[in-house]
Amino acid sequence: MSITALPPTTSPLFERISESKKEEVVCDLSALLGAKYVLHTSYDLMLYEYDASIDRCTPDIVVMPASTEDVATIVKIAARHNVPVIPRGAGTGLSGGAIPIYGGIVIVFTRMNRILEIDYDNLRAIVQPGLVNLHLSNALNPQGFYFVPDPSSQRSRTIGGNAGENAGGPHTLIYGVTTNHVLGLEIVTPEGEIVQVGGLAQDMPGYDLTGLLIGSEGTLCIVTKIIVRIVHLPEAVKTMVAVFDTMDDASNTVSE
Repeated sequence: MSITALPPTTSPLFERISESKKEEVVCDLSALLGAKYVLHTSYDLMLYEYDASIDRCTPDIVVMPASTEDVATIVKIAARHNVPVIPRGAGTGLSGGAIPIYGGIVIVFTRMNRILEIDYDNLRAIVQPGLVNLHLSNALNPQGFYFVPDPSSQRSRTIGGNAGENAGGPHTLIYGVTTNHVLGLEIVTPEGEIVQVGGLAQDMPGYDLTGLLIGSEGTLCIVTKIIVRIVHLPEAVKTMVAVFDTMDDASNTVSE
């Protein structure tokens, strides 16, 4: 079944907003971000109605915040008007996580794409969600480091999208998926509160809320800052072709 098609007995969580309500929401968002960063015409919205999955659905509004505080205020505006909010990375996901099936407000992190801090001694970096995977590795490579998770789309995929989907792929067979490389998060809750989870160390005391939120696809929070692990570049990289008699033999070799 398509993700945009509900079973006949299922009631939608949200109704599409009316034009009058849309105008009101656009007015509130434009006052916050400026009209340039609030898209609402059909032409502008076409780019954000799909990702790398097969489904399409047009949002009502697209916004481009510049800060965590902007995101928190956007969420509060959406809650006040009972409008759904969908965070979007680069739209490379295959699971439909960025598809706005009820319309609503799509948050695009194009303007929140900076590396905030790199700590080589403690093997970590703090980044914004709109940063492209490869851009972080390009910044780290001259010092002999890189960011490991790569679901084969590192040239375009954002780290915020990685976190939302707990992205994996063939390049993560050795080092693990995204959750294995995230130490902490700054998030905005559905109530518009800004919360820090996890931290600068690998094993923080208390519940593993970071592990819970990684892969939640925007259903539990919106990620606005990520503390990631960085690793040393391998001493050498070589491409080989190996032939195995069984799938088990191939899998065991990769594991070893």
